[in-house]
Amino acid sequence: MSDLQAISASRIFDGHDWHDDAALLIEFGHVSGIVRNDAIPANAEIVRLEGGMLVPGFVDLQVNGGGGVLLNNAPSVESIRTICAAHAEFGTTALLPTLITDTVPVNVAAIAAGKAATEQAVPGFIGLHLEGPHLSVARKGTHDPSLIRAMDDEDLARLIAARALVPHLLVTVAAETVTPTQIKALTDAGIIVSIGHSDAGLDTAAAAFGAGASMVTHLFNAMSQLGNREPGVVGASLMDGKIFAGLIADGIHVHPAAISVALRAKTGPGRVFLVTDSMSQTGTDITSFTLNGRVVTRSNGALRIADGTLAGADLDMIDAIEFMHSTIGLPFGEAVRMASLYPAEALGAEDTLGHLRPGAIASFVHLSDERRVNSTWISGEKVFG
Repeated sequence: MSDLQAISASRIFDGHDWHDDAALLIEFGHVSGIVRNDAIPANAEIVRLEGGMLVPGFVDLQVNGGGGVLLNNAPSVESIRTICAAHAEFGTTALLPTLITDTVPVNVAAIAAGKAATEQAVPGFIGLHLEGPHLSVARKGTHDPSLIRAMDDEDLARLIAARALVPHLLVTVAAETVTPTQIKALTDAGIIVSIGHSDAGLDTAAAAFGAGASMVTHLFNAMSQLGNREPGVVGASLMDGKIFAGLIADGIHVHPAAISVALRAKTGPGRVFLVTDSMSQTGTDITSFTLNGRVVTRSNGALRIADGTLAGADLDMIDAIEFMHSTIGLPFGEAVRMASLYPAEALGAEDTLGHLRPGAIASFVHLSDERRVNSTWISGEKVFG
């Protein structure tokens, strides 16, 4: 078998440009180039993909579950493996399993599971997202208020130690609950800090960004809104060029008009990027599950607890991309970038993730002409299709 693979396709989107009648060249799991089909090297092992298009694999920084598993309910390496495999069916090739607010023992178990997933090189696993418990009760969403609390020295030390165990560690905190000094300590340790579930005003949010926070979690949802006299976390994140913003693009969490306004308003180079905020239902037909002892019901494209509060999203990444393209009206390539290149940039991992230029990890998706997932590949190996 040759060390050189050539994945031949009708069209290839490398994350920046489109290539027609071309082949993606792969060596040792990484992209070495894109050439015309009539210029494939003679020593290459050729795989021909019929029709459709080849695009970079999707990167999801907020994934609570999938395949019938919720990380909070079963924080283990087996759960992480199931979650990654479930999302690969929808084109996600790199993700952060996400633990929402829970007890210290559950947090410890999730970190241990992330360490094991790293050691076992679970396909698709690139780190952890710990969303809470250091949030605002006023903007709790579906997080259990009895478990929300301020960060203490022990919490800080645990997070800093966890960073060394996984490739990437993202934590969501409220700007008014965690101090700028704590945020700086986290970011100095290489942790990505995102502001979310926060009722902070502009000045408090700006202080968190000044201390090193570089992201906001699910823009518009569970955060102080843009007002005429108090711009809140929404306004602070849109006006600060350094800040990236995750977005749940399902038409339920955020109105399409608000999404369009945010895209026009966002100061760069920080970008708005897509997240699924998916729960255990992805890849299954389950209609309900439990979270922190509360029943979550799946109905009409949404997940809700008994009082109607949204509890994550009934969304996969290819559907989020399609929503941005068909409903919001973005060019398809830009919608793909929101699910690949931009989240990779938010992680600081754009050298190897989110695109198909030389040096990138060869993770990609073959989409049909109808923009559905035919097959998914991670590091040059087919994992779905």
